[in-house]
Amino acid sequence: MFPAILDLTSTQLAAAEPDEYIRALMRWHFGEETGSPFWLRRARALDFDPISDVRTYADLSLFPNVVDEFREVAVEDLIPRGLRGEDRAVAGVFESGGTTGPPKRFVMFERWAEFALGWDEFHYSGLGTANLLAVAPSGPHMFGDFAQRRARRQGGLKFTVDLDPRWIKQLIGRGAMDEVERYTEHLVDQAAHIMTTQSVGILVTTPPLLERIARREELVERIRKDVRFICWSGAHMDADSRDIFRREIFPGIPLKGLYGSTTVLGMSRERPWQDADGLDGTNGPDGTVVRDGAVVPDGTVVRDGAAELDSPAVFDPPSPYITFQVVDPETRAEVAVGERGQVVMNHLTKYALIPNNLERDLARRVAPLPGALGSAVSDVAPVSTFGSRTVIEGVY
Repeated sequence: MFPAILDLTSTQLAAAEPDEYIRALMRWHFGEETGSPFWLRRARALDFDPISDVRTYADLSLFPNVVDEFREVAVEDLIPRGLRGEDRAVAGVFESGGTTGPPKRFVMFERWAEFALGWDEFHYSGLGTANLLAVAPSGPHMFGDFAQRRARRQGGLKFTVDLDPRWIKQLIGRGAMDEVERYTEHLVDQAAHIMTTQSVGILVTTPPLLERIARREELVERIRKDVRFICWSGAHMDADSRDIFRREIFPGIPLKGLYGSTTVLGMSRERPWQDADGLDGTNGPDGTVVRDGAVVPDGTVVRDGAAELDSPAVFDPPSPYITFQVVDPETRAEVAVGERGQVVMNHLTKYALIPNNLERDLARRVAPLPGALGSAVSDVAPVSTFGSRTVIEGVY
């Protein structure tokens, strides 16, 4: 039996005793009866003993970044031996986007998938029954599976326009921009037919595709009339674009982002608040909630419920199960709150151990919510190169 602290229902206990959680996790993943073949084999090449030497969250820095090995490892070797019964039910094998090389593969378990989706549940409270349109990757990508689960939770049907993000990246990489244009318009044409003939209450897509949709006046009008919630993910959205979407193109429709990665089997959620007009609000530069008349840490005064500067979304991961750090790209030392660096992600559950994954993103470090491990992040943008490869974001 696994320690109760590793059960996903023990969130408060895990948050209250983070070091005990980490120690229990090490005993699980590196115990002969419970660990995965991958980690039991990989432990022999480590220059430390995870069970005796990793005692705190900070000690996770001892681990190397192993995710590149997930490009070739047999996925069966990633399944912890200790999982039993419903805990062992597999939701699917999902792949990374292939931006930095051949895709990495990960096993997603049903219980974790449902928990991860529930982490963002409060954003959808009050929407009622709603059909969902996902203009997003499906196939081997986690994004499509989560969209299906969201539609089911809302009691609605899922419409989808499939896309192949790897093909678009190849087109961009060889400069075939005419083909990129035709393919992207083909995606929007399909979305347009669904939105103009079916009832769609939730739109899930990527920022580049949302921008393309917004170029068509008839689709903007349709979204304003029917859509009750817009969720964006899979690519980055700058503060200016976010503000234009919220206040000019789709005013009054909640626009919320998810930031995550298949390599940590989940996502973070946008830190919420609303301004005086009831529109999606913004956060101060350090991630604190801004109120009318308040002074944020850089001295900006907020008037009429809106900051005089536009800030990007702030994202909080579901600690202690997924955690973020923001580090100096050269030294790998954690940067100060408010400073920019490269994002490091950790997945820390009984279902998988993925420590110290250096992501292809830069972000500003934000103080975490009370009791959370690691950091929150904001102002996320891709690095230009990663592992000697040029990073091409494309539409996902």
